[in-house]
This record gives sequence, C-alpha cells and structure tokens, in this order.
Amino acid sequence: MGAHLARRYLGQAEAEPDPLQLPTFPTLGLPERRPRAMVATAQQLAAGQVPLEQRDFCAHHLLRLLRCQRDAFPVPWKCQGLRHAWDACQHHDYVMRMKEFERERRLLRRQQRIRQREVAAATSE
Repeated sequence: MGAHLARRYLGQAEAEPDPLQLPTFPTLGLPERRPRAMVATAQQLAAGQVPLEQRDFCAHHLLRLLRCQRDAFPVPWKCQGLRHAWDACQHHDYVMRMKEFERERRLLRRQQRIRQREVAAATSE
C-alpha cells in the first residue's frame, strides 16, 4: 500500500512518473497501442447530468446505466447487466492506468541506468 511512498522518499524519486502528466515514452515497447478516445460527447454527458468526476473513458456505459435506472425506477435489478458493463469498464480502465504508470516508471529507471553508464564510461576514459 505504501510502495509508491517508499520509492518516492527513499531516493528513487527521479524515476517516479508524475501521474498527472502524459507519458514520456508514448510508443516505446507498444507498437500496436492505439490512443484511447472518448465515446460519449461533452453534450451527451451534460444532457445526461453525469457528474464531472465520473466523466472518464467509461462515461458512455454510465449514460446507459443512468437512463435505464431512470426508466425502470422502482425495479433496480433490471439494469444489472448495464451496471456490470460499467463496473467492468471501470476496472479495465484502472488496470490500464496502473500498467501505464508501471511501464513509465520502468522506462524512466531504464533511462536513468543508461545515463549512469554513459557518465561512468565518460569518466573512466
């Protein structure tokens, strides 16, 4: 649970990526990776009254779920399939973000090791 804190405060902060920034190595190691795109538009999200904190890559599933919950109000179990689709999308999004973070961290560490080898080679010559 505190692994990221240990890395950050025990001297490896240079190799720790900033989660709020775009990836530094967008294509290295992932030649077939496609950039993710929003399916729902901003107008659809505003019309569906989706809260700002839930306007992510799974918002199109949430729009369908909210519409189903509104239409089938007294019977909440009618929207169980849509709820499952939204939860699965949220989980997949979380896993993808964690994989991206770990990939970025490893590539930054690799870049740091390469720089250290170059400096060591330059000083030894």
